[in-house]
Amino acid sequence: MTGPAIYVDADACPVKDEVIRVAERHGLIVTFVSNGGLRPSRDPMIRNVVVAKGADAADDWIVEHAAANDIVVTADIPLAARTVALGAHVIGMTGRPFTSETIGMAVAMRDLKQHLRETGESKGYNSSFSPRDRSAFLSALDQAVRRALRSRQ
Repeated sequence: MTGPAIYVDADACPVKDEVIRVAERHGLIVTFVSNGGLRPSRDPMIRNVVVAKGADAADDWIVEHAAANDIVVTADIPLAARTVALGAHVIGMTGRPFTSETIGMAVAMRDLKQHLRETGESKGYNSSFSPRDRSAFLSALDQAVRRALRSRQ
């Protein structure tokens, strides 16, 4: 029986090295999906997929290939919603887990923030990625991998 796969929405992903570190520890295959600009790897457990330029090309590829109990790393709320619906373990770049219980509120907040930006009520600045975010991500990814491994047994 093979372990779960890890899929990473790799465009502007600040935690690629952390994903590799956790995947190596557990012997899991990682697939980075991007519109381009991926650093090649000689590691057979690391796969890079470059998709055509397009608004949701990377998202669509991940949804087509991810399965229940796989792990998806993304900051994209619509992609998180689509992969939660598949039964995947989904984690944001700051370690925030997206689950069937939390994804509805995440989608609603995203839509509200988008509306506020469009109406000029908000400038829409994102906070910078911090060492605390990196640490929270590492912990959340390790927990998700352990959950996925237990579910496969």
